[in-house]
Amino acid sequence: LPSSKSIYYHSVLYCSLCWNITKKPAIHGTSGTLPHFLQEPDDAYIIKSNPIKLKCQARPALQIFFKCNGEWVHQSQHQSQEHTDQGTGLKIREVMINVSRQQVEDFHGPEDYWCLCVAWSHLGTSKSRKATVRIAYLRKNFEQDPQGRDVPIKGMIVLHCRPPEGVPVAEVEWLKNDEPVDSDENIDTRADHNLIIQEARLSDSGNYTCLASNIVAKRRSLTATVVVFVNGGWSLWTDWSACNVRCGRGVQKRSRTCTNPAPLNGGAFCEGMSVQKSTCNALCPVDGGWEEWTEWTVCNAECERQRSRDCTAPEPKHGGKLCEGAAMGIDNCTGGLCAQSLEGNSDVALYSGLAAGVVMVVVLIVAVTLYRRNQSEYGVDVIDSSALTGGFQSFSFKTARQGNPLLMNSSLQPDLTVSRTYTSPICFQDSMDKELISQEPSLFDPLPDLKVKVHSSFMVSLGVSERGAEYHAQKAHPQTFPRGPAPDYSGVGVEGTLRGRKEKIIFATHPTSMSSRPPLSTAGVFGHAGGRLVVPNTGVSLLVPHGGVAEDNTWEMYMVINQEDSSSNTTSEESQEVVLSPEVTYGPPGLDLSCPVTLTIAHCAEVAADKWSIRLKRQTQDNIWEEVMSVEEESTSCYCLLEAQCCHLLLERPGRYVLVGEPLTQDAMKRLRLAVFGSADNSNPLGYNLRVYCVDDTPCAFQDVVLGERVRGGRLLEEPKTLLFRGNSFSLQLSIQDVPQFLWSIKPFTTCQEFSFSQVWVSNQRPLQCAFSLERYSPASSQLSCKISVRQVKGQEQILQVYTSLIESRAGTLIYNCTITSQTGSRAFKIPLSIRQRICATFDTANAKGKDWQLLAQKLHIDRNLCYFARQHSPSAVILSLWEAQHQDTGDLDSLASALEEIGKVHSTTSSRATGMTTTHASLSLGRSTEELDTEFT
Repeated sequence: LPSSKSIYYHSVLYCSLCWNITKKPAIHGTSGTLPHFLQEPDDAYIIKSNPIKLKCQARPALQIFFKCNGEWVHQSQHQSQEHTDQGTGLKIREVMINVSRQQVEDFHGPEDYWCLCVAWSHLGTSKSRKATVRIAYLRKNFEQDPQGRDVPIKGMIVLHCRPPEGVPVAEVEWLKNDEPVDSDENIDTRADHNLIIQEARLSDSGNYTCLASNIVAKRRSLTATVVVFVNGGWSLWTDWSACNVRCGRGVQKRSRTCTNPAPLNGGAFCEGMSVQKSTCNALCPVDGGWEEWTEWTVCNAECERQRSRDCTAPEPKHGGKLCEGAAMGIDNCTGGLCAQSLEGNSDVALYSGLAAGVVMVVVLIVAVTLYRRNQSEYGVDVIDSSALTGGFQSFSFKTARQGNPLLMNSSLQPDLTVSRTYTSPICFQDSMDKELISQEPSLFDPLPDLKVKVHSSFMVSLGVSERGAEYHAQKAHPQTFPRGPAPDYSGVGVEGTLRGRKEKIIFATHPTSMSSRPPLSTAGVFGHAGGRLVVPNTGVSLLVPHGGVAEDNTWEMYMVINQEDSSSNTTSEESQEVVLSPEVTYGPPGLDLSCPVTLTIAHCAEVAADKWSIRLKRQTQDNIWEEVMSVEEESTSCYCLLEAQCCHLLLERPGRYVLVGEPLTQDAMKRLRLAVFGSADNSNPLGYNLRVYCVDDTPCAFQDVVLGERVRGGRLLEEPKTLLFRGNSFSLQLSIQDVPQFLWSIKPFTTCQEFSFSQVWVSNQRPLQCAFSLERYSPASSQLSCKISVRQVKGQEQILQVYTSLIESRAGTLIYNCTITSQTGSRAFKIPLSIRQRICATFDTANAKGKDWQLLAQKLHIDRNLCYFARQHSPSAVILSLWEAQHQDTGDLDSLASALEEIGKVHSTTSSRATGMTTTHASLSLGRSTEELDTEFT
């Protein structure tokens, strides 16, 4: 039954209609017309607390009333106006009501608050459309903010944005650097609120913001930084340079630059060599030679006869010297009777010239003698260091994203204006030359008794003859560069291998298998000249100094990196020790050298004062690890020089060594290397696997990861990063983020994984791995972009950015291309042997001015634990061996040259006055001899 309120409204309407019909006569033409709405109520939104107005207009209409949510609106709430249409004479009625926020909030129904109009005429009623009334709002937080990314040029950029919930639904607009982004053929901003750039241009780099707005408010998303980078490309090769020798076999070079295009915005540097070398043969100069003299001519009126000869036996070619002497000879043909008076005068001039020459030679000899006597006040002196760098070339290069041939889709953004030096695991710097040697071994074999003359003021100050210092090159040992695989020294007996000049075997070695995994090892034969052993890509090397092996012997030495897990015996649980380096063995056990070798081992400790107690341990014959020394203490048995990433050890006893550390505080940190590899899922054509590795930051530990990924066919997707892991007992968490949900799905319950503190802290050079399995919804999806967060609870965090294409060809997993494992003789050392001998002779003997080996150690910053050097036969030689090990990667001699210059300044200032004029005469003499030597130099 209708309510009393409804009956009341109907009664009022009926009475109102009857009144209008009886009081006002009908207008002609209206009897057959129903009301027609000229204006119907529109949907409206209430903003904040402001009421809205709904309007209706109908013709002809005797009365109009609003009905909201099925209930009639009270007549008192209507505002009515009426006028007559001048063209038709019909009545036009307009009615308006207000709807408040309270009315809408108080309504509880199955649908939104609504209102409509009902208009009456003589023939009946008409209803308008329903108009809904809703409260407008816009929430503050976006459902999805856009994420920044690094994209290669011409790559696709997809920025996702899901605006906040609101009524009415918010409209989305994209801003770039606070300026609106317009759609064009390349940019689409209409795809489900997302911004899609089909081909990225450099101008597309910038800060992008998603702007959502409706009638209530505007909201801005977080800013997403997009960087469009350009990978470097090589320019064309330059022309080949001239041959570097004037005569015979030499080398010529050509180069190219990484400028086509140059790396930009963190793009990868060009891969490959910037310089190529090739052998060349220069035509040797041919000096001219005289033919035989012709017959004498007939005596002429001046009592002379003549004869001639030609410089054609042979003719000078290719820059050769012209013939010396006169081409024409003149002789008196009358026995001297025609020119007797003139000859007396010429004899006087001849003897005068000879006397002047003798006087000048005596003066020069006295000047040189005084100069040398002054220079040799210390016996042998070192003043000028220019010769240290004259024969060597140091180089550095700029790296941006990369340097890594594994890296297919790098995302680093390094500052391209900053010069960076790429430090790889220990590898000889002349690898390019060695590649040429390996291809054409006969081209670079030293000629027997080859003499090369070097001119340098440094040589003169060392007492070398001013005619030039001669270096004699000898044939290299046939095993200097082993071509085959290194012998297996995973286990060795107690006997060593000693070879004499005639290769007579005195001891024999019997390798035995000790490890379940193949060991990393290398071996080489070393004689009196010494050399270097290197396990490629591991940061481990062994330097055998010159003179360490006796004159008539050669030792076959080896070096092995243990890969079996023996950490339980290495460290002590009570002391909470941590293994910080690989276990390295060098031998043979019976090795007998006259001076210590230098063993370089990489470590993963973040070296800081009062944070670590680091010790060196050695394994005994009973497989028990004994402490050799603490790196903070002084010892006469061995020497330890600890640097940021490696440790240099001077050792005299062969065996197995390892570095262990005990954290002194919770702030002690060790470095972890983080890397992410990817590969297709062989069991699922739509699957893709991401593997994240956390290993101790040593080249040896990371090499283990590389070898494993090579077998799996994995690709390095991001440049490895370093994370400092604190000893605060908190775990390491790994999570994958920002996976495109509409393109990829991830295996449930694997988005966040965790390693316990003990797993990471005592990993003992073993890689920790976690995997994320993803599956794409469509085979057409070929791009994958996401972020992997690696963080320690209450510690540091690193982000690995993954952006890769699944259709790219697989890349090889070899990270470093260093394959040379041994060098012997002078090629293994930075300092030439003759200069090394002069330095040792200068500093091994103390003198009144304090210019001894202690001063050399101080200038080279190797002035700790001097008691160890004091017991050596040649302290300077051991100091220089340690310096060689420190600088085996830098390739220059600047620090040694600077130290010698500082030492030489004292002597040069005190002796400058004493030399006086004799120095000037000596300099003139040296200048002439240098010029003369330059003309003979080849």
